[in-house]
Amino acid sequence: METPTFHFLAVALTFALPVLTLFYIHADYKAFLSLGPGGTPATPLGYAKIKLLSLICLRDPLRPMAIPPHFRPQRGYLPSLPRREGSRPVVRGIAPQRQQTQKSSGDIYAALVEAMRRLIADPANYLLERTSCFEKNSSGIFASTPITRTCGGEVCHAHPSDGSMHMTLHPADAKIVLESGWGERHPLARGGWCRRFVPKEFVLIYAPRNKEEIETVIKIVAAGVWWVAGIDAEKKGASRRDSGADIKAFVRAKDAGCHTCSVHGCGTTGLEGSMAARA
Repeated sequence: METPTFHFLAVALTFALPVLTLFYIHADYKAFLSLGPGGTPATPLGYAKIKLLSLICLRDPLRPMAIPPHFRPQRGYLPSLPRREGSRPVVRGIAPQRQQTQKSSGDIYAALVEAMRRLIADPANYLLERTSCFEKNSSGIFASTPITRTCGGEVCHAHPSDGSMHMTLHPADAKIVLESGWGERHPLARGGWCRRFVPKEFVLIYAPRNKEEIETVIKIVAAGVWWVAGIDAEKKGASRRDSGADIKAFVRAKDAGCHTCSVHGCGTTGLEGSMAARA
């Protein structure tokens, strides 16, 4: 037989749980909006999509992916990286995925953009500057003629809101990045069905905090250029991955416009994106 106290608690929970759930959803939705523009519309429908995708996310973004025995090449571009000082930043979100701490200052982000544009300006690299094919709200580096499939040949893109970057790396290079503390895997970088969103080799590179860290981040960008474009942007004699290709094809593609895939689109805004909003 139910006691009056038990009956009261049951009724209280019946009314309290929906209210608490609504409060949680409201707070969680505001946290989603606070990440800023990204690959998912900042709408209730976009929020619902992200919550569904969170069910299949990587549980340990710091665990490197294994390199299959048949994978070619087995070795990546980076010999090593200096250990990143301090703790890792707090990272939140899926699409967008952003740093919540240890963000780049406006001056450091501007210097990062300048360094990226120097890579693009070098005609030997055959790179393009386009609006990110993955996020559509920030700009990035694209290969004129990619030899590794990514969205539209995108190598990387920078995030003006925090200074972090997303890019596609050879698994061996991604392993070095993770183990030296410079980044982590994207939550959806698990391959299979999730490849419709990002490549399995997709990583977040933490925002540089000073000019010395910009140099390291640009080395990682060069590894992304090597993997996607087959170009040694540092001119250090690394083996080309486009062996046998006619280099003139790169020149023709240089003015051919933006490569696109069936899921994402491209544009032409500058790398600095919404830098003015950071001032």
